[in-house]
Amino acid sequence: MYRMSVMTMLAPPSLAPRLNLPHCMKMALIHDMAESLVGDITPVDNVNKEEKARREAEVMNYITKNLLGSVPGGMLTGDEVMKVFQEYEDNETLESKYVHDIDKMELLLQMVEYERTHEVDLSEFCHVATRVQLPEIKEWAAAVLQEREAFWKKKAANGVSA
Repeated sequence: MYRMSVMTMLAPPSLAPRLNLPHCMKMALIHDMAESLVGDITPVDNVNKEEKARREAEVMNYITKNLLGSVPGGMLTGDEVMKVFQEYEDNETLESKYVHDIDKMELLLQMVEYERTHEVDLSEFCHVATRVQLPEIKEWAAAVLQEREAFWKKKAANGVSA
């Protein structure tokens, strides 16, 4: 659940100086707050983008108003949590684009890890790489997919198929 936040700390050197990385970590954690109740809806779940957004917004309203609404202070108030969540949803700032890309990278990495562990082909998730926005993260996605391809080629050479 916290992997996205950790991954935001691994910004490529060419991108890191342009990002507010603590804000990205916060945004990733807040994004995961919604998924903690609604679940991690993936592209193969047949839930359209609008429905996914509606479900996550409903959960964030519940979290920020009901659970955090009366919590005084701390690092973020409920309203501030909602503001960061909305920034992520709007996908207009460099930080939100980066965190969206990290969300896609996390899915790709999880796919590759599961494939290696269970020797099952999950190529239906590979298209997520085409939705990465930032050039630096596109390079990272391409490298992961190249490693994946090498893994399957090696398996095929050894007589193991997916």
